[in-house]
Amino acid sequence: MAKAAKKSAKKASKSSKKGPIVALYGVVIRNCAARGNLREMKSMAAKAKKHISDVEGALAKLEQSISKLS
Repeated sequence: MAKAAKKSAKKASKSSKKGPIVALYGVVIRNCAARGNLREMKSMAAKAKKHISDVEGALAKLEQSISKLS
């Protein structure tokens, strides 16, 4: 059991090195654009596109489930 806990902690520390979690909503994106940091804006755009893709996929699955039950 101790090995599993160490392994889990190691995975958590690796994932935390990616940086803070950023909520991708309008104000955050607009503030990013207003700062004018090109590298930050490109990163934010890539994260937003990935998020939108994930949400669209989840929505499609949800709508399929709804249609099966209707």
